[in-house]
Amino acid sequence: MRSSTTSAPKSIQQQVLRIISKRKAIKPTRLRVSSNLSQELGFDTVDVVDIILEIERNFHITIPDEVPLSTVGDFVTYVATHTPSHDWAA
Repeated sequence: MRSSTTSAPKSIQQQVLRIISKRKAIKPTRLRVSSNLSQELGFDTVDVVDIILEIERNFHITIPDEVPLSTVGDFVTYVATHTPSHDWAA
């Protein structure tokens, strides 16, 4: 999967895609950075909250409620810009 719209390290992107795809049993290869979770993939608010909680646990970060996260890329970018590099390398 190639993505030129995000500069996130590959490992962060792969982990975020895995978390999102696991929630709805969607193949990670079907997810694009531009995929809208609710409109294109059928995720509801509970799904998104569960994804946020899982990402917070995995990356040891807190995602405030007011952060707009509607696409796969939004999650990848937020995690990449708020995670210290030593946390995700393990």
